Amino acid sequence: MGSTSTISLYSHPKLSHRAQPVLSRSFCQARDAPLSFALPFSGTRRCFRLKRLVVKAAARPEGGPRQRRVYRQSQSDNALTTAPVKQIASFVVPAGVFVAATFVQLTVLWKLVEKLLMPKPSRPSKPTAEGMNWSVGAGTNLLSGFTGKLFRESKQTLNEFAKELRAFSSVDMSDVLAYTRFWAGRNFGDEGLFFLAESLGYNQTAEEVSFAANGITAAGIKAFDGVLQSNIALKTLNLSGNPIGDEGVKCLCDILVDNAGVERLQLSSVDLRDEGARAIAELLKNNSILRVLELNNNMIDYSGFTSLAEALLENSTIRSLHLNGNYGGALGANALAKGLEGNKSLRELHLHGNSIGDEGIRALMSGLSSRKGKLAVLDIGNNSISAKGAFHVAEYIKNCKSLLWINLYMNDIGDEGAEKIADALKQNRTITTIDLGGNNIHSKGASAIARVLKDNSVITSLDLAYNPIGADGAKALSEVLKFHGNINTLKLGWCQIGASGAEFVADMLRYNNTISILDLRANGLRDEGAKCLAQSFKVVNEALTSIDLAFNEIRDDGAFAIAQALKANEDVAVTSLNLANNFLTKFGQSALTDAKDLVYEMNEKEVNIFF
Repeated sequence: MGSTSTISLYSHPKLSHRAQPVLSRSFCQARDAPLSFALPFSGTRRCFRLKRLVVKAAARPEGGPRQRRVYRQSQSDNALTTAPVKQIASFVVPAGVFVAATFVQLTVLWKLVEKLLMPKPSRPSKPTAEGMNWSVGAGTNLLSGFTGKLFRESKQTLNEFAKELRAFSSVDMSDVLAYTRFWAGRNFGDEGLFFLAESLGYNQTAEEVSFAANGITAAGIKAFDGVLQSNIALKTLNLSGNPIGDEGVKCLCDILVDNAGVERLQLSSVDLRDEGARAIAELLKNNSILRVLELNNNMIDYSGFTSLAEALLENSTIRSLHLNGNYGGALGANALAKGLEGNKSLRELHLHGNSIGDEGIRALMSGLSSRKGKLAVLDIGNNSISAKGAFHVAEYIKNCKSLLWINLYMNDIGDEGAEKIADALKQNRTITTIDLGGNNIHSKGASAIARVLKDNSVITSLDLAYNPIGADGAKALSEVLKFHGNINTLKLGWCQIGASGAEFVADMLRYNNTISILDLRANGLRDEGAKCLAQSFKVVNEALTSIDLAFNEIRDDGAFAIAQALKANEDVAVTSLNLANNFLTKFGQSALTDAKDLVYEMNEKEVNIFF
């Protein structure tokens, strides 16, 4: 199997993602040493920060097989394995010089970051007296007095890197986590893209390239002309977060018509409007390679939705369409429904935050019910859906034999809508993950959902967070889950269950053998609730591995109880305990730390406790 590589010039914090059947979804650990520097050019301050750079290049025995990177999208929940490198001490890094690490293979990727972080000024100018500030590691070292020679060297090194990029043939990126975070100002922009894009024409190894959030405009997209047409190895192209607008999108679509490699195109937050959506629609009509299209957080209106719907009638290869955070509305949903009726290939549809409303959801569910294709993932969260709209969703759930994952988060279906969804789930035997968070569901609706779980062993993930189900709702769920259901992930954060609700949950945990992840954040548990839960920790539960008790007003007494419970159960399965944003003092924290150490001494199992 041939080796593949990933070139990432951007990162952003993930939000877990809730996972798409997601990313992640983590690189915010305290041991990560930031790299930052400021460039004063023409009175403009540019600040960059390298959050983490861990690189492992291909190194295989003679004749041995190469590793291939398996890519998993954003809702990318699994943290990438990092390769060991020596800790780099704080030092001054002059222009044109890269850091030499223990592994020789590190140099190529380090030069990528170093050289790209030296942008050429828009016009010749004399650096300000402030000079340039570099920081590597925890400390900060200052170096001032750079002259125009810096810019000439920077341009030269960028050219050198572009040449090296052409020969990126044996880089194994399967264990790489190389993120470059830019905190302020433009990044390498159009000019930097022109330097780098040409090399992609020669590189037939890299399968994923991210140019996200680099200040690229429509003019910069022209750099891909003649390049993407000749590159058949590239599978994922990410240009999200660049203000390329409709003109840039049209230019890109003209180029991709003749591309035979790109299967995933990410164009979220690129100032895309209806005109650009029409260009993408034409691309879909003529391109049979594209499988995943992400157009989240743009300004696509009814007209753009109509164009995309027409394209779906002709396209038979698209698998996943992301239109979250646009302006489709009821009319856009109605238009999209007509396109979906004639499309058999689409498996994932993401329409979160489009103000679809009850009328729009009625049309959309009608279109989905009429299509012959098999939809597996449906995201219709935050769309102003009430109990009336929930009726249409429930009818679709009853008859759909392919749906695995459905998100109704942040609508307003209430108890009436929850009961309709519950009735539908009695007939459905395919849905494994359902999110009903933030829907104004009370104990009545929670009880209806609980009754379904008694006879349903298919649902493994249930999210009821941000619903005021109270202690009664927690009781209804706990009584069923004590001996029934197959729930692996249960999210009840911000549900107002209180200490009495925690007592029901704790009793359930003594008998339940399926729940692995339990979220009870912000429920006002206090010390009383913490003590109840601590009692359940003393019982051997081989399933529960992660529990989140953040924002619960827990003090030292609650911490002491949890610490004692951990010490008492040498077979505890919990590996993650979140107690952040409570009222613990150093005494409570110390008790928990001691318990953590004891658990490790007893069975060499690490319990990650977060304060």
